[in-house]
Order: sequence, then C-alpha cells, then structure tokens
Amino acid sequence: MLYDGPVDTRIEHPIIAINGLLSLEKEPSVRVANRYSDSVLKAGGIPIVIPPVGGPLDIDRLLDHVDGLLLSGGDDFDTARLGLGPTHPAADPTPTAKQDFDFLLAKRAVERGLPVLGVCYGMQVLGLAEGADIHQHLPQDRPDGRIHSGGVEHEVDVEAGTKLARLLGVERLPVLSRHHQALCSVQPPWSVCAVDDEGLIEAIERADHPFAVGVQWHPELGPEGSRHDRLFRGLVGAAGLALAERIGI
Repeated sequence: MLYDGPVDTRIEHPIIAINGLLSLEKEPSVRVANRYSDSVLKAGGIPIVIPPVGGPLDIDRLLDHVDGLLLSGGDDFDTARLGLGPTHPAADPTPTAKQDFDFLLAKRAVERGLPVLGVCYGMQVLGLAEGADIHQHLPQDRPDGRIHSGGVEHEVDVEAGTKLARLLGVERLPVLSRHHQALCSVQPPWSVCAVDDEGLIEAIERADHPFAVGVQWHPELGPEGSRHDRLFRGLVGAAGLALAERIGI
C-alpha cells in the first residue's frame, strides 16, 4: 500500500542533536565547532546544538524530539568523580555539569535505541557509561606507544565483519587523532571494532543496537568526500529509518 498522506520532511532530513563544550567564562554557555554541524548537514541531517542543562526527565523530553545523537569531541574526564582513580595532573577536566549531563545523555540515548555516534571524547563517554576503563595520559600509560595529540595522522585497522567495516567499506583507514586519553577496555555489549597498529582501541560498537558507534579519531576533519563521511551518513541514515518506523511509514 502506498502512503499518500502529507510528507514528513524529517524522514529525509532527520534531526540530529549535538552536545557541545561548556564554557564557564563570564557566564555558562555552550559552543560547538561548525565542522560537526557541517558534517551532519552534508549527510542530510538537520543539526541542533544542545546545552548541558537539566536532569534525567529533561533529557528524556529532549530525546523525544530528536532522531539521532552526535556526541562530539571535548575535554578530559574527572576520573575521580567516575571512581576510576585520581584525575591525572595533565588532564583538562570537563566541567562537572557537562560530564554528568553527557553520561546521562549517552546512557538514555543508547537505552532508547536512538542512533548515536561518538567522536573522540564522545566515544569515551559511550564506553565509560557502561563500564569501560581509560588510559588517562598517553603516551605515559603506554610508554612505547605513539603520541596521539596535536593532529597526529596514522592508520587504524577495522575488524572484518563488524558494522563499522560494512559502513566504511575498508579494513584499513588513515585517520587524524587529537587526544591524550583513550579507552583501555570496554564491557559487553560494547565491543572493539578498530585498533591502531599498536593495539590501542580506536572504535567501539554495539551489535545489539540499530546504530551505536564510537570512533577515537576525528572523522569531521577528514578530507571531503572521503570514507569518513560515511560515518555521518550512517548516523543520519539510521536516524531517518528509525523515524520512519516510529511514525509508521
């Protein structure tokens, strides 16, 4: 049976929420680099920026009105607050209000089956929210490993047969890294789906979820038209399918 009613344009252009950095200068404010919004827009989504305010009920209300979530890059973690030991002196901790908000946001989005993509800090939030552990400072925690901060370029190996491999269409990919913290383990149902040549975790996913993927690198900084774009198209595509299913089209 063909649908001949009014067209909901959100099916073609689903709404993707993006979390932002919390600035405490003068008065609290949120900011997001345009490269995240541009990547969502080019993939066919409608980006909206969400501030880290409110509690669980407010987050649920927010997620009721969006079709996908992009957890963007950010600062470091207050690991003491997470019960993961003293915060490293080299860390630039995320403000408490944002860290707490991001953990609630990530947990509720995943629990609801909302399509979600985590980038760098965003990937770490997804893992830590469900029992992962973290290297607090590279290369100190891996003395023989490479430095990953400052826009380092290197390659990652994508696990064959994973959702990420099917999405990217390759098993090796050049990436750009801008981090000094990294996950050192994840807990089921999360699994590692990409590592670098030194075994550092570079991507995670959940096989039981419509679209829950985290990458340690910055795909929004990849060359235009590269395979990195497929991550954002995957997020927007999954959001469009989920929306169509919810409204019965």
